[in-house]
Amino acid sequence: MSLGATLATAASGLQAAQASLRAVSDNIANVNTPGYVRKAVNQSQQVVDGVGEGVRIDGVQRVTDQYLQMASLTASSDSKRWGAVSQYLDNAQSLFGDPSSDGFFFNRLDKVYGAFATAADDPSSTLLRSQALSSTEDFLTQSDRINSQIVSLGNTVETQVSAGVGTANNLLDQISKLNADINRSQLVNADSSGSANIQSQLLDQLAGLMNIRTSPRAGGGVDVRSVEGVLLAGDGAAKLTYNSSSTTPGYITAQPAGSSNQQPIQLTSGELRGLMDLRDQELPKLYDQLGEFVSRAVDQLNAASNASAAYPAPATMTGCDTGLDLPSAVNGFTGTSTIAVVDAAGVMQRNVAIDFTASTISVNGAAGVAFTPATFLANLNTALGAAGSATFSGRALTLNATGGAGLAIDEGTSRKTGRGFSQFFGLNDVVKTTGFTNYATGLQPTDPHGFNPGDPITLRLSTPDGRPVRDVTVTVPGPPNSNMSDLLNSLNNNAAGVGLYGAFNLDANGELSFAGAPPLSPTVSIVSDNTQRGVGGPSISQLFGLGAQERSTRAGRFQVSAALTADPTKMSMGKLDPTAAIGQVAIRPGDGRGALGVSASGDVPILFQPAGALGQVTMTLSRYASEFGGAIGRGAASADTRKSSAAAVATEAASRRQSVEGVNLDEELVNLTTYQQAFNASARMISAASDLFDALLKIV
Repeated sequence: MSLGATLATAASGLQAAQASLRAVSDNIANVNTPGYVRKAVNQSQQVVDGVGEGVRIDGVQRVTDQYLQMASLTASSDSKRWGAVSQYLDNAQSLFGDPSSDGFFFNRLDKVYGAFATAADDPSSTLLRSQALSSTEDFLTQSDRINSQIVSLGNTVETQVSAGVGTANNLLDQISKLNADINRSQLVNADSSGSANIQSQLLDQLAGLMNIRTSPRAGGGVDVRSVEGVLLAGDGAAKLTYNSSSTTPGYITAQPAGSSNQQPIQLTSGELRGLMDLRDQELPKLYDQLGEFVSRAVDQLNAASNASAAYPAPATMTGCDTGLDLPSAVNGFTGTSTIAVVDAAGVMQRNVAIDFTASTISVNGAAGVAFTPATFLANLNTALGAAGSATFSGRALTLNATGGAGLAIDEGTSRKTGRGFSQFFGLNDVVKTTGFTNYATGLQPTDPHGFNPGDPITLRLSTPDGRPVRDVTVTVPGPPNSNMSDLLNSLNNNAAGVGLYGAFNLDANGELSFAGAPPLSPTVSIVSDNTQRGVGGPSISQLFGLGAQERSTRAGRFQVSAALTADPTKMSMGKLDPTAAIGQVAIRPGDGRGALGVSASGDVPILFQPAGALGQVTMTLSRYASEFGGAIGRGAASADTRKSSAAAVATEAASRRQSVEGVNLDEELVNLTTYQQAFNASARMISAASDLFDALLKIV
């Protein structure tokens, strides 16, 4: 070997050792730098014409493990998802109060029953009546407060999702730009580990927001894709957009770089997935179940109140908006009910007995006169005669007594959708509503649907995670196809309706619900609803309680009757004696049986529709309150457990990744010694070659 070759070989060794020493010193200097990945110099033998001539530096490499990196990213996504869910469910649980304290929400209903039981002991006490109404108002106020704050949590979550998508777009843009930097460095065989480390940290942040898939690029850097394989970052960055409205589930679309198409992408983990689950599933479950609980509690309070009578009897009874025309409202009733006209002393003046099963109305025990749903109002007015009148306006029934007389009703055995005649029409409610809260309409497939023909309702079918499947616009069918069965057929039409993805069903109580068909098992939401029942009537979604927007304010639509709050003496504390003859006392002062009925209303088994964590069940209000409260606690505890489990997995994955990528000082000190010795050896060889050159020059 010539001295020149020897010198070149030694110089290459010197350069390799020097490069390795730089890498080791950089590793040691960054031992405590978060996200730093240790690096090593790749070396290979340099061969010229088959002869070894030193060492070649192939580049500086970050010491990484692709499997551990993906495991860490996946675990981080899961941890962030359940961390978000746990945080907000814990906040939602706290809204209901401490179960061990008197202020616990579900204890307030017991206070209502207790207040009415106390009032029953002294029905003449205005103070006790006021306290019973105050306890009821407190329960309703708290339910409205909790419902409003749950909805407010949803709005906060919505804001966080929008902000998170903006952050994700910024991260994707930076990752894409770093790809270009890394590629340029590798083209000239320069050290790109600094840019690669920054990119790795950005990927960790992005994985916390959404689940991603990464793959190395041939020229350096990474490609970032969604679960479906949509390219989110590579040579350019995709633009993510959060699509949402107050009536439909939210979803995210990606517009790849250089494309004008927006593609919905699937998120299975990450903070964004957790927040979207909260917004579209977890929080709606809470306010839907709260609405179901409060509406059934109010139904029972009103059922007991409508089965009671006030002393002195009121001259007017004004019902609530049923959302129905009178024939549809009357049709389907069974059993009997009694409307009594009494004087100021509670003496029976006129007894109007309605037999819905036989479709007859009788006066003062005389033979019954037949009626139909279409002639019910006229027949009732005839039966009341000069003693009173009945009107139906704004979908509400009103009864009036004349000549200083009053009205009292005995529900008897009358029933429709589990409600008596007076309760169905809301003639003697202690709690009034500001909207539709009981979606058991009583409509049957053979009943006229009543909605204006040609009015449109637009429905969105979405996957369980919110991605849209299809929007369909259904128009209300008109005569002669005007029954509920025809409306159902239009909604379930395969071409213009939801028939390919599921079906709407009308149960025996007239409640309309949608069930998605596998394998997609989609959900349905309301994009827009421009339907109307008659003139000024409710829309399809309002009458049947369809869509998140309709359900979100359900628990806040109740208030104690303003007439009772202004004058508690008008409360129905007693009972009507429907068997009293004309001229005999039918209602009496000091009768507390009506108030006792209200106090016991929580112990009556009733049907609850599916809501939140519970399916369709029949149980008492007290039992349902216990189940509901337990479900809230279990939901928060389950989310916290999953959060802890996911965090433990993420910690372990990060630890194992760090054991490979992190700096080990002992190992680096050994490398430092090794490369120092190699540097010294190469330097000595260069020095020896120099001495030989000098000796040769002297000889010459």
